[in-house]
Amino acid sequence: MNATKLDLMGLKCPLPVYRTRKALKGLAAGDRLEVHCTDPLSVIDIPNLIRETGDRVEILEQNEARIVFVIDKVGANSAG
Repeated sequence: MNATKLDLMGLKCPLPVYRTRKALKGLAAGDRLEVHCTDPLSVIDIPNLIRETGDRVEILEQNEARIVFVIDKVGANSAG
């Protein structure tokens, strides 16, 4: 299992989703991606992306300063 941190602080929609999707493509099943965002729309957009990919997402932290997602890659081709 590999863990990767993706710092998307300061980026606005749609960049957090695009960069998260790109990062997921480089992961293997069982890997974990930790995404740090400031865009309030990411609480809607990133879970919607993960519904499409079939992976698992959890919001680890959500406050005025940032939102932290933890995404577990389920399948090798699920982000396609």
